[in-house]
Amino acid sequence: MRISHVPLRLATGAYILNSGLDKRGMDRDSAAGIQGMAANAIPRLGTMAPEQFGKAVSVGEMALGAALLTPFVSPLVAGAALAAFSGGLLQTYRKTPGMTRDDGVRPTQDGLSLAKDVWMFATGLALVLDGLIDDAKGAAKSTKKATRKKAKAIKKALPV
Repeated sequence: MRISHVPLRLATGAYILNSGLDKRGMDRDSAAGIQGMAANAIPRLGTMAPEQFGKAVSVGEMALGAALLTPFVSPLVAGAALAAFSGGLLQTYRKTPGMTRDDGVRPTQDGLSLAKDVWMFATGLALVLDGLIDDAKGAAKSTKKATRKKAKAIKKALPV
């Protein structure tokens, strides 16, 4: 993990983990309220029992928060999970009536709490891009090393 990832992962991971912890044991009405907003973006979520939905959201947020806080989880995996999670929140923001102004993008006062998730989405994308770059660099190093090793073996095998 790069040192530059620490503030990104620490801030978002702690925030999401805390949110998941706060949702443990959520009452039926609270879960149904969150579920109703989520179902605007992903209609299939509306078919779950509210208690089941609330538990799934809580566990999912705790797992994502923990993954972001765990240094050995690759930036690619942590970033992809964060981008997927925050992308779902942004879709909820976009699809829930009253969250955006007439242009469908800028938030209303009610939409501010979800619109800020664009920063989590950007953080997820940054981690994914760094993970892809690091993976590509690692693959290039491995290829270069293997090529040198083969060249040495061929040179050694050739008669002088």
